[in-house]
Amino acid sequence: MQIGAQMYTTRELCQTLEGFADTLTRIADIGYKTVQVSATCPFEAEWLKAQLKRTGLRCVLTHTPPPRMLGELDQVIADHTVFGCDYIGLGFWSFDPEKDQSYEKFMETWPAVARKIHEGGKYFMYHNHDREFIHVDGKPILEHLMEKIPAEIMGFTLDTFWVQAGGGDPAQWLEKLAGRIPCIHLKDYAYGRSMAVVGEGNINFDRVFEKAEAGGTKYMLVEQDDCHGEDPIECLRRSYAYLKACGFD
Repeated sequence: MQIGAQMYTTRELCQTLEGFADTLTRIADIGYKTVQVSATCPFEAEWLKAQLKRTGLRCVLTHTPPPRMLGELDQVIADHTVFGCDYIGLGFWSFDPEKDQSYEKFMETWPAVARKIHEGGKYFMYHNHDREFIHVDGKPILEHLMEKIPAEIMGFTLDTFWVQAGGGDPAQWLEKLAGRIPCIHLKDYAYGRSMAVVGEGNINFDRVFEKAEAGGTKYMLVEQDDCHGEDPIECLRRSYAYLKACGFD
């Protein structure tokens, strides 16, 4: 398994192309070899391809804005081919009917998108938060998604923090989702429901690593939505040092 940086961590640094390019350089300088592109400024596929080549990084996953996936999916697939990325991700769905994001709306919308992505030679990845642990008909929404959407068209970017925040066990859910977790998010959970640098919180990452590897994970992407006023690059650096000490690169 290879470790990478989820650029949602550094999103505030990436709202211009100049800042985006500089952040890629700084991530590569830490030692990361892969990234997930998420919540940056708009960019052209050829531009990202050139920046990845310049820094020696690979983009292995994106969180692509839903309007692009729903309105220009052929172009999204073509763009991912240009910069060499196989996994196209949906970063958030609220499962809130008042926001027109009910469970039923998800099932009406996203399986068809996932199937078209599969037909285009890519794989649709769904990223969980804690609301997927709301129980519907006696079991969590996440379990319904796992059972009702075929594995060949949708995977799960399981987020360790949000599983724990929802009352779940990250390692247990990695085991449940084995075979459809090529990418996961490593995010630590500290006292006070606080996000932390990986290794500085309380998640049992030894079990996470064991179940992720057994389940076929290729990329473990470090993410910290909230760095609590610290430099996000420094947070990524400390997470990298911890994971490097655990034997990952």
